[in-house]
Amino acid sequence: MGLATEALTGGFADPVFHAQSVFKMLMDGMARPGTIQTAGPDIDPPAPFGIAAGAIALTLCDHDTSVWLTQGLAKSAVPDWLGFHTGAPLTAEKADARFAFIEAGAALCSFGLFASGTQEYPDRSTTLVIELPALEGGRRLALMGPGIKGVTEIEPVGLPETFLRLWTENRALFPRGIDIVLTSGKRFLWLPRTTKITATEI
Repeated sequence: MGLATEALTGGFADPVFHAQSVFKMLMDGMARPGTIQTAGPDIDPPAPFGIAAGAIALTLCDHDTSVWLTQGLAKSAVPDWLGFHTGAPLTAEKADARFAFIEAGAALCSFGLFASGTQEYPDRSTTLVIELPALEGGRRLALMGPGIKGVTEIEPVGLPETFLRLWTENRALFPRGIDIVLTSGKRFLWLPRTTKITATEI
């Protein structure tokens, strides 16, 4: 399939209905951090974009939301696909991005390089969408905070050893800071900046 054709296809079959459906799942996931959601709409984004990551982009990105992509995504058909289906402009500056998409296996840089918002407008921050090999079967992490009754455990596969340190530094900025969505294929879970994450002993 040629680049042009790949960019023009694979979006929502019913853009309004499907975007509303995914938005509802995103809000539910944000309200209940760590809860795994499954993106329902059947889309076919260009590799290496996952289905959930693509659905999130189609739902939340538009001509007013600048997007930063890791090198693997930037060199694929993803930029043209995003441009055609969402109109979202790409930026080479992490601090200017409202959304940042990271393909599976890409290195995580310091979260402080992305926009963390301001004290007056903490929502003017970057949301990181990180693709992983799987959301279950990996290192166990304990989540605590708003929207969580007691403790919720997640087991994402593929997060680097530096993730907990990066997240602790991010939480220290509250109410500023980034939010993260972990995705794998059609599945995703939210990690809002309000969530405390610690390692769990096996």
